Amino acid sequence: MTEKQSIFTTLPEIKERSFAENETAWAFLTNIPITPGHSLIAPKRVVETADDLTEQEILDIFALATVVKEALRRSFDAEGFNCAWNEGADYGQSVPHFHLHIVPRTANDGGITEYEPRQFLYRPGSREASPEAELADIASKIRQNIA
Repeated sequence: MTEKQSIFTTLPEIKERSFAENETAWAFLTNIPITPGHSLIAPKRVVETADDLTEQEILDIFALATVVKEALRRSFDAEGFNCAWNEGADYGQSVPHFHLHIVPRTANDGGITEYEPRQFLYRPGSREASPEAELADIASKIRQNIA
């Protein structure tokens, strides 16, 4: 049987934006960031929802989240984070491959400041995609700050 694929596993530019991994998960920059360093952590195995994750994948995703957050603190002087995931196409999940958003936050960063979940999760307004070269530079910066 063939393993499921998603754009996360097939697009070469996503591999270029990858900056950390462990046994079952990896971290990479999103192309439409809320703030610089906005990262996604996904299981290497393609599953749609948190309910589909194995216990090991859950442990590895959250262990990697700790590493990513520390690297974002070092890279962007992040003071806090927004962390979330969406499930279901009608509810904000644009890629049917589970992914945890890690959004580094600083005072006056211009990111979403209303903490109504629907405002954060449903991408209000239009955000521009970042150029791949810019994302590659940011990923390189973060890689240098992985402990």
